[in-house]
Amino acid sequence: MADPTSIPTLLLLLLSSLLFTASLSDPCAGRRIHILPLPPRFNSDLLSLCNASFLALSDSPPFCDSFENDFLGPRIQDRSPCLFRSDPRLLEPLFHHRLQSSYPCLTPSASQADAVFLPYYASLDALPFLFSPPLFNSSPSHGLSLHQYLRSDHPGLLSRRHGYDLFLILSGVAWDYNQKPNADPVLWGTSFLQLPEFVNFTILTLESRPWPWQEHAIPYMTSFHPSSLPRLNDWLSRAARSTRTTLMLFAGGGASVKAAASPTSRPNIRSTIISQCANRTNMCTLVDCSAGVCTRDPILYIIPMLKSKFCLQPPGDTPTRRSTFSSIITGCIPVFFESTSAKKQYGWHLPKSRYDEFSVYISKEDVVFGGVRIADVLEAIPEEKVRRMRDKVLELAPRVMYIDHRSGDDFKGVKDAFDLAIDGALRQIQRRVQVLEKGDSNQIYFIDDEVGEVQSAFGF
Repeated sequence: MADPTSIPTLLLLLLSSLLFTASLSDPCAGRRIHILPLPPRFNSDLLSLCNASFLALSDSPPFCDSFENDFLGPRIQDRSPCLFRSDPRLLEPLFHHRLQSSYPCLTPSASQADAVFLPYYASLDALPFLFSPPLFNSSPSHGLSLHQYLRSDHPGLLSRRHGYDLFLILSGVAWDYNQKPNADPVLWGTSFLQLPEFVNFTILTLESRPWPWQEHAIPYMTSFHPSSLPRLNDWLSRAARSTRTTLMLFAGGGASVKAAASPTSRPNIRSTIISQCANRTNMCTLVDCSAGVCTRDPILYIIPMLKSKFCLQPPGDTPTRRSTFSSIITGCIPVFFESTSAKKQYGWHLPKSRYDEFSVYISKEDVVFGGVRIADVLEAIPEEKVRRMRDKVLELAPRVMYIDHRSGDDFKGVKDAFDLAIDGALRQIQRRVQVLEKGDSNQIYFIDDEVGEVQSAFGF
């Protein structure tokens, strides 16, 4: 006969076993997201800014027509059903809509959620502060109305975990939201990432600062959005078969072209690249993207990328470039000139320890001041190694694209940039909440949110 005192212990062990088994069979364990309903002034009303007169101060074209196809933008050509004129500024409504329409682990209860998504279109809300002169001196106000709303209408959400389980999308570079609130004189940008009200939130940006705490970089939205696995595979096969007659390509705006042509301009990596290309026209293709022409017609650079072996990715006003992800999708091996252009940015999507397998690094100082010829460096890479690198680039491609989710097609376990961004946000939130619940919140600052993530998921 069993010892009666052992029965509670046996029951506890049985219950623990059942709970563990249930968690294994529950695909939403640790993945439940609650989308907090926000007033329209924080999201849908902001879409009307797409034709605001003050955007004339911006170099980017208007983005009203990019609302088509659930914010993927209008199709470029009928014969290319996966190519769209996408605007990366609309990544916020794209994430919002995709979570609402197709994320399988939504919960209507914030208390049952592992993470809470704030559908705040932060970069759109920033536009008046960035481009409307009357608001230039009001940049510390950007985002405060959201915090005031959360504090008044959802105080328990802020106090429960001190904001560590809240996340949002900021479809811009972190530098544009990094102005100190008391800056004198007032500098470019808003103070969103400097405000203590948001310091514990997880914020997904297109580019992070070198010392990120709350933000993490995710890929820019490109123009390629496959609607099915067969179409994705067809595209990757086309890119793999493409005859690449050009050694290298650079696609850039008019400022770089003008700087290269000016004898009085200071030397920099972009102007040096343009000068070197001008002297090696048989090996280098220049795509002039002045006045937003490449945004309006991505075919202008997509086709040349498919014909090029290497795509040059020099830093501009900031280190990162949308072109990096377009080059990966077309099988054009990216060439970086500083580590902050990708390696120190996109750890959830690109494996940090494997960059030499799918990219080339050449120090910009060596090019600008050391006389290094980019074409000579790239020509010296054996053709067999170039082929292997291109294969790795195309293996990575699904991870940095945003699929056309509207079809509901089963991609059979293939995760795109959206999936990996959500996975990364959930991991980061889970780790920080676990440390918080252990009572050692200071350790949150030392958590490495990328250890082993890509390597375990990538498989090469």
